[in-house]
Amino acid sequence: MRVATFNLLHGRSLRDGLVDLARLESACASIGADVLGLQEVDRDQTRSDGHDLTAAVARSMDAAHWRFEPALIGTPGFTWRPAIDDDYLLGTGEAGYGVGLVSRWPVTRWEVIRLPAAKLRSPIMVPGTKKVVWLSDEPRVALCAVVETPYGVMSIATTHLSFVPVVNARQLRAVVREMTRLLPPPYLLLGDLNMIGAFPRLVSGWRSLGSAKTYPSHNPSVQFDWILADGDLPPVTGVEALSLPLSDHCALAVDLG
Repeated sequence: MRVATFNLLHGRSLRDGLVDLARLESACASIGADVLGLQEVDRDQTRSDGHDLTAAVARSMDAAHWRFEPALIGTPGFTWRPAIDDDYLLGTGEAGYGVGLVSRWPVTRWEVIRLPAAKLRSPIMVPGTKKVVWLSDEPRVALCAVVETPYGVMSIATTHLSFVPVVNARQLRAVVREMTRLLPPPYLLLGDLNMIGAFPRLVSGWRSLGSAKTYPSHNPSVQFDWILADGDLPPVTGVEALSLPLSDHCALAVDLG
C-alpha cells in the first residue's frame, strides 16, 4: 500500500512556467500511489486552462474515487471568497482552488473541515526566485475520506495549512480533533503543513511516517510535506521524496505493509 502527498503548485512547472495537463498526469501516475493527497489544486482556473486538475490526476491513476474541495472560490491573489461546503458541487464554471484526494480503493464517506484564514500578512518567498513578498492568508480546508483498503477501513485526509506560524499549529490541532471526533480509526493525514522538524508531531500528537526533504523541489532543504498517522497501521516499508517535472515541492510517498 502506497500513500502520498503532493503540492501541485496548480500544475505549473518552474522550468517553463506552463501548466501542461499531460505532464501533470504523467508525473502523478509515476508516484504509484494508491491514495494521493493533493494541495494547491485548481478547478476551472484560467491559469490552468480551465482544467479540473483532481479529475485529471484520478484519470492518470485509473482511480474511480476522488474529490476536489475548494478552500476558496475565485483566484488566489486576486478576487475570491471563502468556499462553503456545497461549492464543490456547483458545476457552474466558477473557479475554485483547494485540495483534492484520489483513491484507487472505495471511499464510503467524505467529510470536510473548514479552517478560517489568519487575519495578518506574512513574508513568503516567490517559488523559483529569491524574492520575498508579504501575502495575506487564505482560508484553508481539510478533505477527509473513509477508505476501504486491503488492510481494513482507514480514515485518510489531505490539507494545506497556513504559512503563518502559530495559526498553522491551531489548524493542525483542529484537523486532528475533528478527524478523531467524526471518523473511525486508524488515521492518516497527508499534506503540506508548512511546518518543519518535530513541530508536526509535537503539535498533532501523531507520529510521522517518513522524514525526507521536500522543498524546494530543485534542491530540497526542508520538509514541509508530511504523512502523519495515529492508530494501528501496517509497518512502514519505504519512504521516498520524488522530484517531479512540475511544482516547487517534491511529492512524499510512504509504503505500508
